[in-house]
Amino acid sequence: MPRKQIPVVVLAGFLGSGKTTLLNHLLTGSRGTRIGAVVNDFGSIEIDAMAVAGQVDSMISLGNGCLCCAVDTSELDGLLERLARPEAGIDVIVIEASGLAEPQELIRMILAADSEHIVYGGLVEVVDAAEFARTRAAHPELDRHIGIADLVVLNKADRVTGPGREELLRTLTGLAGGVPVLPVSYGRIDPDLLFDRSSREDDHRLPRQLSFEDLRGDDDCAAHPHAAYDTVAFTSEEPMDPRRLMEFLDSRPAGLYRIKGFVHFGVHGYREKYTLHAVGSFLRFQPAPWGRDEPRTTQLVLIGTGTDPGALRKELDACRAGGTQDPADDRSMWGILRYVREPERTADQRDPDEQEPDRWDLGRWDPDQQDPVE
Repeated sequence: MPRKQIPVVVLAGFLGSGKTTLLNHLLTGSRGTRIGAVVNDFGSIEIDAMAVAGQVDSMISLGNGCLCCAVDTSELDGLLERLARPEAGIDVIVIEASGLAEPQELIRMILAADSEHIVYGGLVEVVDAAEFARTRAAHPELDRHIGIADLVVLNKADRVTGPGREELLRTLTGLAGGVPVLPVSYGRIDPDLLFDRSSREDDHRLPRQLSFEDLRGDDDCAAHPHAAYDTVAFTSEEPMDPRRLMEFLDSRPAGLYRIKGFVHFGVHGYREKYTLHAVGSFLRFQPAPWGRDEPRTTQLVLIGTGTDPGALRKELDACRAGGTQDPADDRSMWGILRYVREPERTADQRDPDEQEPDRWDLGRWDPDQQDPVE
């Protein structure tokens, strides 16, 4: 069975926006999930009374089982490979970029990394609500950073009220181009929005099939004061139609931040379980064998802000294959296979006029453009 791909989340924002506060919140709220916290700076991270001094290529174990390390960008590729080793037991990697770092370059490095055991987990841009106007004037590139983000966190939102707050949200929403904008205070973003928290009651080295409840996360998260997003769960015992599902994914609505889960396609030769990972405009499928007694069902969870749960379920219902799908129609899978990291198609399965996508094309990120490919 292929090794689990570890999501790598980039946490960016200008100096003073609250990135370290947000990262500390993620680490203290990990609830047993092992986070590899990579600091692309020479500062410090404080966990309770414990200060971890950042030194190049240092790796320090934190009390909650997470790891903290500081690294220069030139060393990032090797560090990601080290953190992705099974013996490290890491579930998610969060890179806190320097306040003056170019997040696009970090994204390039992650997508170009040699390791097949990591997957891009999205760019989170942290914005200081109280200092937004001054920061934007001093750093015009902030508009571009917001434009390529997968989630915009409006931190210190409690410091801006009334019409000013509404105007700020409208400005950020326009710059983000439909990407969710989440107002928070003190960096208190729900970790479930960025990664799946898992219990460490069992030995983490033992393989364990994720249940649908694992995918959904904590039902209690809706009661948290910082949870300002919608979660939609979808299951189908009928196979999904590949073309219809890709149409849905290509036109997913503004505000839909994450899609995760498993998809069952009833197409001959492609009957594996396809793990779906979508964050912002980034998309990836990973095929793997079904478990011996695992039911062949599609199980998806959609997370976003300002979405219409009923409309999303209706659109996904329309993606069921029903009785119209031809199980022998291999061509219906070509759209899906564009987002598989290592396509395993023989020559007779490919369109002669279709070029095999390179790894930059996978995930819909074009390094020669400033924005993700839509």
